[in-house]
Amino acid sequence: MSRPRTFSAGARRAIAAFHAAALILGAAAAPAAAGDWPQFRGPYRVGVSPETQWVSRWPAAGPRRLWTAQVGQGFSSMAVKAGRVYTMGNTADQDVVSCLQAATGKVVWQYRYPCRAGDYGGPRATPTVHENKVYTLSREGQALCLDAATGKLLWRRDVARELRAAAPQWGFAGSALIQGNLALYNVGKAGVALDKSTGRVVWNSGSGTAGYASPVPFTIRGRSGVAFFVADGIVGVDPRSGRALWQHPWQTSFDVNAADPVFFEDSVFISSNYNKGGALVRVGSGRPSVVWESRNMRNHFHASVLLGTSLYGNDENTLKCVDVRTGAERWRMRGMGKGGLIAAGSRLIVLTERGEVVVVGATPNQFTEIARAKVVDGTCWTQPVLANGLLYCRSQQGALVCVDLRAKR
Repeated sequence: MSRPRTFSAGARRAIAAFHAAALILGAAAAPAAAGDWPQFRGPYRVGVSPETQWVSRWPAAGPRRLWTAQVGQGFSSMAVKAGRVYTMGNTADQDVVSCLQAATGKVVWQYRYPCRAGDYGGPRATPTVHENKVYTLSREGQALCLDAATGKLLWRRDVARELRAAAPQWGFAGSALIQGNLALYNVGKAGVALDKSTGRVVWNSGSGTAGYASPVPFTIRGRSGVAFFVADGIVGVDPRSGRALWQHPWQTSFDVNAADPVFFEDSVFISSNYNKGGALVRVGSGRPSVVWESRNMRNHFHASVLLGTSLYGNDENTLKCVDVRTGAERWRMRGMGKGGLIAAGSRLIVLTERGEVVVVGATPNQFTEIARAKVVDGTCWTQPVLANGLLYCRSQQGALVCVDLRAKR
């Protein structure tokens, strides 16, 4: 008989948090194999990896780099499924959707189509890999569905142009969310839903201006919905019909509502930069009410990660831990720039704007730096991805680096 597997207290807390997220967000989509990261912010779109057995301490030279690839300029993060990595970039005003072998970086296929790079050039959205298909959204509002194995185009819809939906100033950035037979996008006044198999428009919310955040699924008091953080606030909708369930105004300079909403019990945390700050808004009754609002957590691009009752996130340029119940600051680490972070086990993996990976203990009691190493050059405004022991980091200029964090066996 094999011995039962044991975990540290920190690992048990992380696993419990991950499974709690799974219960809350289970309607979003069935997860991929353990260790995969098939969509923006991971299996359940909460920025938490289920992996606990990965190396977080390394020599002075840093962890071993397995490979580097050029994928074109942009801010698209990575999706990982079944031994392949999917991302997007732009070269010579052509978007490039790339599929690479996860272990070697070898190109499996690429799909190109015309799209202007724009200011701070390149695509912002991350591919969503669901079943055997890849769903993408360009900064101009073109939705594509590709065969995950071959890169063959299955359907394409210029949803922003067709629906006369206004683009945010720096282009569409929300990654597709799959719910049942629908592919949902942050395009229009409060989202749009396409048939995931054909691209047919199932419902749309009108021609208002989208935000930069991705759609986020939620279930509160037995009612499931999807939240869209748009230019002038947050809206919870019924994904089957697009009917608004609740909404709360949130005005930000330049309409930059970019960080994904984070759900906690019967409330949602929203946050923006330009000194706007964040707020916890109770939405369980259908009549939103503000629990607290402060400037202690001003997420610019990246959403905070929630573990227990602690929010870990980038407050303008500073990593912070904030109590989600009150908004009170617990600790801070300066020097993050506009970088992003994820959680894995009882640790945070932070990618700073300068391309440093910093491993931090995910505890509200005090800030503890575990390890730090420079892994990629250029401007890093994209959150890292940990999948099957491999860490993927990219720069806006298009360098994608894979670092080996697998534990020795």
